[in-house]
Amino acid sequence: MYFDFFGFKESPFNLTPNSKFFFSSNKHTEALSTLLYAIQERKGFVVVTGEIGSGKTTVCRTLLNKLDKTTQVALITNTHISGKDLLISVLEDLEVEYKAGSKAKLLSQLNDYLIAQLRLDNNVVLIVDEAQNLKPSTLEEIRMLSNLETENEKLIQILFLGQPELKKKLSLSRLEQLRQRIAVFFHLTPLTYEETMDYIRHRLKVASDSDREFFTQEGLDRIYQFTNGVPRMVNQICDSALLTGYINEKNVVDIDIVNEAIADSPMMLLQDEGNVGGIQSRFN
Repeated sequence: MYFDFFGFKESPFNLTPNSKFFFSSNKHTEALSTLLYAIQERKGFVVVTGEIGSGKTTVCRTLLNKLDKTTQVALITNTHISGKDLLISVLEDLEVEYKAGSKAKLLSQLNDYLIAQLRLDNNVVLIVDEAQNLKPSTLEEIRMLSNLETENEKLIQILFLGQPELKKKLSLSRLEQLRQRIAVFFHLTPLTYEETMDYIRHRLKVASDSDREFFTQEGLDRIYQFTNGVPRMVNQICDSALLTGYINEKNVVDIDIVNEAIADSPMMLLQDEGNVGGIQSRFN
């Protein structure tokens, strides 16, 4: 709606993860490099955690764009499923022609596929997003996939992306064997103040192909103060502030417009509902 007014070619703060807008903060760059290394070196299990909106999915999308054609990927986003259903999803995502049957039969067919890919010098990666939702029994089923290996290397690399609750779940005593197989554990933290400033300007430049200043410094400072550098929250407030600026025909978004966007944001509305209903808001 405000694209033409501000001269954007596309939305600078779309909430849908887009690797085109990947911002190379220290943590996000380190996470991406760690994942690429773990996959290329066939390290097996890798776990990446982060708070809601910290950029895990964007890192994942960027990772997928950097993998070459010799890497076959199965991406699982529906984690409210059983171990057998997940195994079927992996086979289907890898486009493996399989015959339905028991879990043992499905696992055998996956093993045959993995061995064939190894002979072609291909690597196979399973990425599970929102892994904190997996039941412990399903996590154990996935752990069994890591048994598919040769004497020298893993036949499949497994990447878990999840919220901090995933770490707590993995600490369960029944998942000790899985926990011992994790080769790399990485936690994404929010952006620093300086990174938040650069993050906003980076996205604006990509969307506008210009170095124009769309926000006053006071407005940017208020955005960081409210969002604490969480990328998704930054996107939400910036998008709302630009829309408010367009409605008010303001070419530059100042602190008053940012405050108006914050007041109308879902985070504040939830906070108000929590206060009225006696429920403590998570955004307090």
